[in-house]
Amino acid sequence: MSAKSIEKKGKPEGKAGTDWWAEARGILWLVLAVLAFHSFIAKPFYIPSESMMPTLIKGDRLVVTKYPYGWSYVSPSFHVLPFIEGRLFGRMPERGDIVIVKPPLEDADYIKRVIGLPGDRLEVRGGTVILNGAPVKRVAEAPARIPIDANVPCDSAAVMDLQVTDKDGRRYCAMPRVRETLPNGVSFDTIDLGPSQTDDYPEITIPAGHVFLMGDNRDQSADSRVPAELNGLGGPVPVENLGGRAEFITFSLDGTSNLWNPVSWFTAMRGGRAGSSLHPDKVGSGAPAK
Repeated sequence: MSAKSIEKKGKPEGKAGTDWWAEARGILWLVLAVLAFHSFIAKPFYIPSESMMPTLIKGDRLVVTKYPYGWSYVSPSFHVLPFIEGRLFGRMPERGDIVIVKPPLEDADYIKRVIGLPGDRLEVRGGTVILNGAPVKRVAEAPARIPIDANVPCDSAAVMDLQVTDKDGRRYCAMPRVRETLPNGVSFDTIDLGPSQTDDYPEITIPAGHVFLMGDNRDQSADSRVPAELNGLGGPVPVENLGGRAEFITFSLDGTSNLWNPVSWFTAMRGGRAGSSLHPDKVGSGAPAK
């Protein structure tokens, strides 16, 4: 065998080097596709506070759809655009919808419930919402028993006296629950801890293109009743600030998971919350009121 043949045999043929530019383009297109999906179709959302209890509790993960009200300047995954009036293919939410909203002075997303629509006369008196001169129906129910865990410690001054222990030793936060029914028949649970600074709000007429939002945990929610300077929504908010509608809970964590301990990702799961719909019941629609 000649030296030339040996040299040719020693070189691998047909093996191309890694095309790093093609790999980078593939990753870039994947990132852009995810961002586009989050911006225009749906995105996951994490509940970071107790403002929507008992419907939502800290640690819940849920899906928010972006298209039900059309798209606006807050639709992109990151709030980088200045205020732009109007919505593309926009329509108004319904009373009782749970929505994410951008506050006027922050770039974060809040999650609240739609209570008042454009043209409504709205007042809050002694904790009771009054819409167009008529008090919203409120019915006191058995306390909402929310399991105490790392995400819901039930240890603030306002609620620590509500801690109870079941026969099996499980500890709960037994929060006063009131069932509300809005004029369109939608019904949902709220928490009423008693007299608070947000129990009264002077009558206003909600301007065109605006909605009035409140948290279900009425005494612990920075919503339309709370000035923007105090991290609230500062009154009715423009519909352009709505980022989407909450649909259902995907899973819920009790706050004990550890990034470096994969086993804890599963042991921290709360049972019974995955798949729960976030669409409110409608009285007379055939859906039983809770």
